[in-house]
Amino acid sequence: QVQLVESGGGLVQAGGSLRLSCVVSGTIYSIVTMGWYRQAPGEQRDLVAQITSGGSTDYRDSVKGRFTISIDNAKKTAYLQMDSLKPEDTAVYYCKANIRPGAIYPNVNYWGRGTQVTVSS
Repeated sequence: QVQLVESGGGLVQAGGSLRLSCVVSGTIYSIVTMGWYRQAPGEQRDLVAQITSGGSTDYRDSVKGRFTISIDNAKKTAYLQMDSLKPEDTAVYYCKANIRPGAIYPNVNYWGRGTQVTVSS
């Protein structure tokens, strides 16, 4: 059974840094994309950053230049390095992976349970 396990959230002061990790557990054929989303209370869940297995990246405008997404395909792990954090970055951060479970099967989206990131001013 495929699961995503996130780690690395916490409380940090404005201007500080955190690094989130998301590990894909279980047997899979390949990773297509991995991404990080965030959801603040009362808000919708929004894309923060996404990366393909080949390393192509996409970021929401508000985090460009501050956040960096990376992937280690051998470890089935994606990372989100978050620098120069701001109070408005406070949210629950969710990992999403688009995975091909087997060579003849269609891609499937999986979500992690989320990790809280709180940035104090």
